[in-house]
Amino acid sequence: MTTAYVYDPRYLDHASLTGEHPERPMRLLAINDVLAQHGLLDRMLAVPAQDVTDNDLLRVHLRSYVNRLQQISATGGALLDPDTYVARGSYEVARLAAGGCVAAVDAVLDGVVDNGFALIRPPGHHAFSDRGEGFCLFNNVAIAARHAQAQGLDKVAIVDFDVHHGNGTQAIFYYDPSVLYISTHQWPLYPGTGHWRETGASEGRGCTVNITLPPGAGDLSFALAWEYVIGPALTRFGPDLLLISAGFDAHWRDPLAMLQVSVPGYAQLMRNLVQFAQGYCQGRIVTFLEGGYDLDALAYGSLAVARVLLGDTTLTDPLGLSTWPEEDASSMLQGIAKLHGL
Repeated sequence: MTTAYVYDPRYLDHASLTGEHPERPMRLLAINDVLAQHGLLDRMLAVPAQDVTDNDLLRVHLRSYVNRLQQISATGGALLDPDTYVARGSYEVARLAAGGCVAAVDAVLDGVVDNGFALIRPPGHHAFSDRGEGFCLFNNVAIAARHAQAQGLDKVAIVDFDVHHGNGTQAIFYYDPSVLYISTHQWPLYPGTGHWRETGASEGRGCTVNITLPPGAGDLSFALAWEYVIGPALTRFGPDLLLISAGFDAHWRDPLAMLQVSVPGYAQLMRNLVQFAQGYCQGRIVTFLEGGYDLDALAYGSLAVARVLLGDTTLTDPLGLSTWPEEDASSMLQGIAKLHGL
């Protein structure tokens, strides 16, 4: 398989005003180093990032918010909330991140490549139409989904396996039957949304699927989530395109959460997603980077995803498995499947 790879060194220009921050430029450098060490950068097609167009941006975000973010960035930066910073130039970097995601989608839809991996920052799934939060400024995956629909696609599915619920993505599509949003996340945890009872509203009822996992859940829970919920929900929906919000903070080494997923656990979920895309939406799957704050877990999780997208069966995991027993989430997952009629 052929894979588009989107990266731009300008993504490193978005940096905290106060020094160290979990969402830092070193995250991308760590991923790139590992991809280069294992020869994957040479095997993927480099697709240039681009500034997102206003048309694409405003399909998701309010003009008033876009203008406010531009002003904050131009005047030296500020905090949007205690966790979310805007530095001088962050506005331009955020536009470039969203545009990189659009470029990856276009490469797939145009048949240039089979699939894509957008290694971008800042991340996006906590960004709402009218505000950013949770380290996120623009909602990259939502912008990419709306762009794909503007190119003529009917239905888009988003699978979000970041450990934190993508509250911004859910809010943007909560009433929309043309976008299926599936999220696996630790519960309870920031941002406090994404309860399994949140299933969409009005015409979008049933098109939001929240898979709440208890602290201590790991690889088995990911596998059962696919078997009981994710796979059946995707099959029933029948998307034209599959987009992945890929956060690697569910890894057992991540400092901001308490799930126990390993690199092999991520690889198996990605294999399932790629196989689904091949069978149901002409192989069209594009992955966007979200969270992940242990640099080694982030880098080797990303390496595993890139290998799966390329069709490799090789797996590199120097980190191993958690030594803690996994929390049993099977009853919860069966209940979520029943709630959605799967």
